[in-house]
Amino acid sequence: MPDGWMQTSLDGVLRRRLVSHEDTRGSFSELWRESWTALLSQWPFVQANLSRSHTAVLRGMHFHERQADLWIVLEGRAYVALTDLREMVAGRADRPASTGAELGVADALYIPRCVAHGFLAMEPLTLLYLVTGEYDGTDEHGFAWDDPLASIAWPAPAPVLSERDRANPGLVEAVASARQRAGQSASR
Repeated sequence: MPDGWMQTSLDGVLRRRLVSHEDTRGSFSELWRESWTALLSQWPFVQANLSRSHTAVLRGMHFHERQADLWIVLEGRAYVALTDLREMVAGRADRPASTGAELGVADALYIPRCVAHGFLAMEPLTLLYLVTGEYDGTDEHGFAWDDPLASIAWPAPAPVLSERDRANPGLVEAVASARQRAGQSASR
């Protein structure tokens, strides 16, 4: 395991606590070093994104086959849900493994490819995330945030959702679509 990372209950999903150096002027924290993630992914991080969410907003469940994420909480708290779809996408399993955890300021989370992720803002939230693929929309798969097969115990029964998150298909349908898209790409 790379230095400073802690394994979560899902293989390859790692958590890191960032160090804040504080004095009377304020604070300083290193958010990311290439050496922290060089051993985690064979692809470098190539894009940085900033997401801001109001309390009770749920940005749910999506996954990528060609992209890993590194999430860093800058402000607020989030309940993060993770569903490992690697075995399902490969056709070796019918059921995923899911877990959830609360992340706060100075927490970092590494999310490998084919691990679905989403979050519920438990208070106003600012999330910085680095990705290993530039966004083009062709590698974006989503499924219903409340799909029973994922068994996610969201701490809010009626979150604020986008129209897209409201309309996402079920988990099985999303995985089948990802498999189909992967098959089409492989045959080109």
